Amino acid sequence: MTTTEELVSQVNKMLDDIGIDMAGLFEDFDVVRLAYTLKKNLSLLDEMEEELERRTGELIPTLHNMDKKSRDPHIQWLYRKKRNRALALERLHTAITAHRMALAHISANYEFYLGKSPIKVDSIKKDELGKIKAKEKPVKLGRIEVLPYLPYSGDVLRLLSREGVEIRETFKFIKGKLREKGTVRTRGLRIEVEYWSDNRLKRDKIDLPADADIEEELRKRYGRRFRWRVLSFIKTKGVLINNHYTVDSLSLAYSLLDPKDGPEKLALDIFRYYFLTSPTERETLGLYPGIKQCVDCHYSLLDLPFKREPDFKTGYGSMLLIKKCEIEKMLSGKRTDISSIPNYILGGIILYGITPWDEGKVSELLGINGEDLIEDIKKFVLSGLHTALFPNVDKFEKFMPRSDKAKKFLSLLQG
Repeated sequence: MTTTEELVSQVNKMLDDIGIDMAGLFEDFDVVRLAYTLKKNLSLLDEMEEELERRTGELIPTLHNMDKKSRDPHIQWLYRKKRNRALALERLHTAITAHRMALAHISANYEFYLGKSPIKVDSIKKDELGKIKAKEKPVKLGRIEVLPYLPYSGDVLRLLSREGVEIRETFKFIKGKLREKGTVRTRGLRIEVEYWSDNRLKRDKIDLPADADIEEELRKRYGRRFRWRVLSFIKTKGVLINNHYTVDSLSLAYSLLDPKDGPEKLALDIFRYYFLTSPTERETLGLYPGIKQCVDCHYSLLDLPFKREPDFKTGYGSMLLIKKCEIEKMLSGKRTDISSIPNYILGGIILYGITPWDEGKVSELLGINGEDLIEDIKKFVLSGLHTALFPNVDKFEKFMPRSDKAKKFLSLLQG
């Protein structure tokens, strides 16, 4: 049985080899072979991670929390061992995250077929590599171009140290944006209510939206005999991606991809990710491990793609995503009427409804087919949901059937 130090050495050597091997795969981009290699590497890394985590559970005091007088010079080797183990484990976590992100990008953008039968990425076998064909999906998620730049060896800082000042500055800028805690937004109120019921004074605690008419809402629930007080405000906060391995990988990949416009491209990809997927899809995609299921506060990163919009103001991108998430909740239980509309087209319809943009700009921004968008907007209008979801329905009038337009015109004539 190998010692822990030998295992650490094996992990580091394996990660070095992966870094060298992966670089060669992107010279002649073969997505089937790439997917197989990533899957094979990931299975090995997962085994190593499990074993290394099991062995590094020994509790040794950390040097950071000790002054020089408290350190025992006779056990410095213990501290060095612990540090080497921790560094190897961190490197392993980063490499695993990079592999998972790459596989998720491939799964989100390609379909694989063995003959005429579709197969999953996990089912690709070595002896079938020549028989499997990859087909691009009509809608792109993430950005396939970043795959060569992900830290498959887990050495983010070492890879970054080889680059120039511009790339390092872009890396720091992206990482700073991704680590930024969202601007707090009051989402609701937590209220304590005292009311009479069955000749007894009772208490209840409820949550109401921030813009709710409190008196009216309480009167509906408790009648006229009640009094209330605000206990606290329900606020939203937190980072957009709560996984520093994902943050490091994205920062490195996009800074290497495009030192000048990398941050804007990342922001646009995240924006499109939210609009082209449903909450259920976001739970399983794994494109950005640790990302929020829904945006509920302002992140300055999401403003970058919209700086040139004529009506731009701080929080522009975040507000669009917040509205999208709110509409998704409103659509819960109502999808039967629009079950034929794919989630990515539905995202385009929502973006069309909440912005002044026309269908051409929406389809271009999200990378979806303009004709499909128009056809599905017509279906959406027929369902009547647009009147319940959007305050301004004038944009949807041109998609109404002619008979409905005629009825509306006659009603206007009749006053």
